[in-house]
Amino acid sequence: MTPKRPKITDEHRRGRLTVHHRLTPATRAATPEHVADALLALHATDATTVHLSLAARLTTPSVAEAERALYTDRTLVRMLCMRRTMFVVPRALAPVIDASTARTVAARERQSLLKVLAAQLGHDARWLSATERDVLAALEEHGEASAAQLADAVPQLRERIVVAPGKPYEARPRLTSRVLSVLAAEGRIRRGRPLGTWLSSQFRWTIAEPHPELPADQARAELATAYLTAFGPATTEDLRWWTGWTLTDTRKALARTHAVDADLTCGAGHALPAHLDAPTAPEPAAALLPALDPTPMGWRHRDWYLDPAHRPELFDPYGNVGPTLWWNGRIVGGWAQRPDGEIVTHLLTDAGIGHDARQAIATETARLTAFFGDARTRPSFRTPLEQRLTAQDDA
Repeated sequence: MTPKRPKITDEHRRGRLTVHHRLTPATRAATPEHVADALLALHATDATTVHLSLAARLTTPSVAEAERALYTDRTLVRMLCMRRTMFVVPRALAPVIDASTARTVAARERQSLLKVLAAQLGHDARWLSATERDVLAALEEHGEASAAQLADAVPQLRERIVVAPGKPYEARPRLTSRVLSVLAAEGRIRRGRPLGTWLSSQFRWTIAEPHPELPADQARAELATAYLTAFGPATTEDLRWWTGWTLTDTRKALARTHAVDADLTCGAGHALPAHLDAPTAPEPAAALLPALDPTPMGWRHRDWYLDPAHRPELFDPYGNVGPTLWWNGRIVGGWAQRPDGEIVTHLLTDAGIGHDARQAIATETARLTAFFGDARTRPSFRTPLEQRLTAQDDA
């Protein structure tokens, strides 16, 4: 007789999310490394997202602590990896992510650049290799350099290509960013400190520290286990979407984990044995998470923590989430920072939102305001609710 598959409720999943993703005052972390370990990978497409994701989950939010982990101790590493997206990951996990996802992304980036070089400039792979050697030599000599400084040191980087020819947004950028992006994707160079404050999206570059190379199948199994630890229970499609793997690779990776099959509200899923028992109900808690935060971006199927009716307000047309307001493991609204620095929130539902919830939201709003101080920012990907809240005359 086939064993009956355990059923895992949405409430079970929300309780685990709240605790494991450190969204309550009692579960907040002491260091950025603890947050990154819990969340597996922090979205870093927007430079500010990393800092704001950490601030929401740290007992004492600190830009200095984040910069220590990123640039001094280098315990957190920026990588172009899952879904060709920039993430910040724990250094110990970097070899796993490199072998399981980043190598494939890097190979595609190199082929794309070689195609452009051949078509537009008549350059081949030998020319690109020589240029890359010059870039690495310049970094070895200077230790750290901006893209502009590297372009001064390596004249080949100043050649221009045409992007989106014939379109209204046609551009003619230098080769600098494309070459540096390929080197970074391959783990040969890495982003160092930003040129400005923590709000800056321009970084200095330096030589990357080498790490062990792992077999791809082994690495995918390890990453699948890490994903289920951070985001499970979850579906096959959740893991496939989050990693960017093929369905075949996703299934093979899941088969090499210790996950068991389980029934979720959205369909068949997978859970690690330790996650089958419902967690103790966490304390009621509010959180203000930034655009592209890893929690709302952790699953393909989101109905268990997000009312589908609210999705158009909180996501842009490309699937990027804006700033979200959370209460007890579900999204209940959004927030934005106005040009004068005021943090404004908006509830999309009143269900379950009483006096305690509103007070907790006000407390988190004050905590985030204090973290920002004089800093001002806005997401690169604008969403309908965030844009409305940003207007100074919003009611």
